[in-house]
Amino acid sequence: MFKRYQFNVFAGVIIFTLISPATSFAESAAPIIGATAPMTKQNLAIIKTKITEFLETQTIGYPGKVSVHAGAIDPNLKLAQCPDMQVFMPTGSRAWGKTSVGVRCNAPNVWTIYVQATVNVIAQYLVAASPLAQGQTVTEQDMMFESGDLTQLPAGVFTEQSQAIGRTVNISMGAGAVLRQELLKVAPVVQLGQTVMVTSKGKGFSVSAEGLSMAKANEGQVVQVKVASGQVVTGIARNGGQVEVGF
Repeated sequence: MFKRYQFNVFAGVIIFTLISPATSFAESAAPIIGATAPMTKQNLAIIKTKITEFLETQTIGYPGKVSVHAGAIDPNLKLAQCPDMQVFMPTGSRAWGKTSVGVRCNAPNVWTIYVQATVNVIAQYLVAASPLAQGQTVTEQDMMFESGDLTQLPAGVFTEQSQAIGRTVNISMGAGAVLRQELLKVAPVVQLGQTVMVTSKGKGFSVSAEGLSMAKANEGQVVQVKVASGQVVTGIARNGGQVEVGF
């Protein structure tokens, strides 16, 4: 009976295998069990969509109009498909201006990449309507609104008039200067040695008396006051020379 042989080369050695007459050629050519299946690559467009959705969530509550853009991802990256990606902000990054976003896959394959992204925040902010002198107290007439990308401005800009009204100018500035926290300090609502009204409130009662402030204090700060009896009480400074003492 005619015999057929199949040969394979393994590690430089030719291996002959007798093929049974009852075994078809298709059966003899079946793939080896345990061979590695080709990797299914991750769709990079899905990664960019995940990053955009993540940043949109991170920027909820920002003023004005917010737009986010995920940067390009190297198309040569060979990332295994991931059914459950985790998007995160790396340490030191935040959803503001040019930033970096991380994307991690834990299963069935493990990989992590970092993608550049941009967050723009177009909103109104306050600038000086006219020159402001050092020591001047800011009023509504001293400022006006302009519109632009807040991420391109210095930190601490004011976006509402109530944030700046009543503050004192630290450094003289010209018209059009962007108003921000480091340039306008909070004016004390209580001065050292000022006569203040101390109000003590408790359950079912309220008592007011004059006292002498022992320090200056901004709105909401703790300050000590000496009352007429000579006793020193501690309270919270409020606008209008008021100090609240709770029980």
